[in-house]
Amino acid sequence: MQWYIKVLKQYAVFSGRARRKEFWMYTLFTIIFTILAMVLDNILGLTISINGESIGYGWMYIAYGLATLVPNISVAVRRLHDINKSGWWMLIALIPILGSIWLLVLEVTEGDKGKNDYGPDPKAAERKAA
Repeated sequence: MQWYIKVLKQYAVFSGRARRKEFWMYTLFTIIFTILAMVLDNILGLTISINGESIGYGWMYIAYGLATLVPNISVAVRRLHDINKSGWWMLIALIPILGSIWLLVLEVTEGDKGKNDYGPDPKAAERKAA
């Protein structure tokens, strides 16, 4: 949970680096809270209906998604910085299927050891602090 809060505190920070643990723990809690929002929408009857059919999510899901849009992008950009790639590499996901797979490969790649173009190694900084 500390990683999730850390990312939210850096709401729109696109500079620096985010190690894998920070990115994936944030992603895990985002998925959990997204599912929770969908469940609450359904329990409270807040789902959106199109032609009389519920689409399975509602206003809580949409509000959570909009509230976390900027931190989702910023932590992904910082994750790419950790492997010495520009944040513009996120646009590769626009290529159907292969782009998303390649972005996933980049996100699971271990970060550069030591300093790179985007700053010092966050993993090394944590080791020194401990």
